[in-house]
Amino acid sequence: MKKLALIFSIVFILSAATTTFAAETYNWRLVTTWSTSIPFYETAQHFAKTVDKLSEGQLKIKVYPAGAIVPAFQVFDAVRNGVAQMGHDWPGYWKGKNEAFVPFASVPFGMNSLEYTIWLQHEGMDLAKEVYGKFGLVPLMGGNPGQEIGFFTKKAVNSVNEMDKMKIRTVGWAAEIFEKMGVNVSPLPGGEIYLAFERGVLDGAEFSTPSTTYPLGFQEIAKNVLVPGWHQTSCQNMFMINEKAYNKLPGHLKYILEIASRETQLWSMAEREYGNAVAIKKYKEEGVTFNKLDDDSLNKLRKTTKDYLDGLRKKNALLDKVLTSQEDLIQLYSNWKEVKSGVSAYPYGDYIKGKHLE
Repeated sequence: MKKLALIFSIVFILSAATTTFAAETYNWRLVTTWSTSIPFYETAQHFAKTVDKLSEGQLKIKVYPAGAIVPAFQVFDAVRNGVAQMGHDWPGYWKGKNEAFVPFASVPFGMNSLEYTIWLQHEGMDLAKEVYGKFGLVPLMGGNPGQEIGFFTKKAVNSVNEMDKMKIRTVGWAAEIFEKMGVNVSPLPGGEIYLAFERGVLDGAEFSTPSTTYPLGFQEIAKNVLVPGWHQTSCQNMFMINEKAYNKLPGHLKYILEIASRETQLWSMAEREYGNAVAIKKYKEEGVTFNKLDDDSLNKLRKTTKDYLDGLRKKNALLDKVLTSQEDLIQLYSNWKEVKSGVSAYPYGDYIKGKHLE
C-alpha cells in the first residue's frame, strides 16, 4: 500500500508539473498605422518584444506595418472586428468615430509629453477606457515622441497674418483652426507632401516631430521652419486591444500588457526626444532657420483654438469631459511649473546670457 501511495504521489506531482509547464500560449497580431520607415513602428516593435520577455514567451505579438494586413486607416475596425487582436496608432485618426478620441492624441496648445503621461497615469486612462470601451476596445499607453516641429515654409514667416495667401499642409483640428483664420489648407497624406512641396502646390507643410520629419527631406525644398509646434505640443500614441481577446487572457498576462505599455511610454519619450535633438542639430547644419511666431500670432491662434474647441464641446459631452479633465491637470500642474521655472538646463554660456526659461 505504501508503494502504491508513493506511486500515486509521484504521478500527481508529475501531472501538476506538466500542467504548469504546458500553460497556454497566445499568438497575437498587432496592426499599425505606420510604414516600417516611420519611427513609431519601432515603438510598437519595442512593446511586443517587452511583452514577450516579461511573459517568457507565453504571449507573443507579431507587429505588422500599414498595408500588410489592412490599410492604415482601417486599423481601428480591424481590431474592433477581431481581424487583429491589437492596434497601434495616433488616436486623432478616429475623430470620425467620436471626436473624444482626439484629445488622447494631441490638443493644440495642450500638454507636453511629461504632462500627458502624468494625466494618463492619474485620470486619463480611466477616461480612455470609457471612450474606447464604447467600441469594444481596451486602451493602453503607446508612447509619446514629443512636440511636433512646426511648419516648413519656403520664405521666412513670423506672423500668422502672413499665411493668409499660402497653401499649408496640416490635418485634424489644426487644419480646421487654420481654415477659420482664412488659411488655405491641404490635408495631404504624409507620402505625398514632398512632391507637392517641390512642385509648388504647397507653400508650407508640417508632418510630425523633428526626428520623424527629418527623413522626409522637407529641408531640401524649404529652409525655414515656423515654430513652435502649437498645433501639436506633443504626440500621444495609443495601443488598443480587442476586448474579447483581452478577456481571454489570464490575469498575469493582462498585467504584463499594462506594465509593458507604461515602460514603452517612457522608452518612447527618452528615445524620441533624443532623436528630436539630433534632428534639430542636423537641420541647423543644413542651413535651416527656425522662425518664432510673434506673441500676437500665438495669442490669436490660442483664442481661435479655444473658440473652436468650445463649439465642439457643446456638441459632444464625452469630449467635454475629457478636455475638462486635461484642463484640470494643466491648472494643477501650472502651480508647480511656475515655482520651478528659471533653472532649465541650458548650456552655461546661454544661461548667463539670460536664457532661463523653456
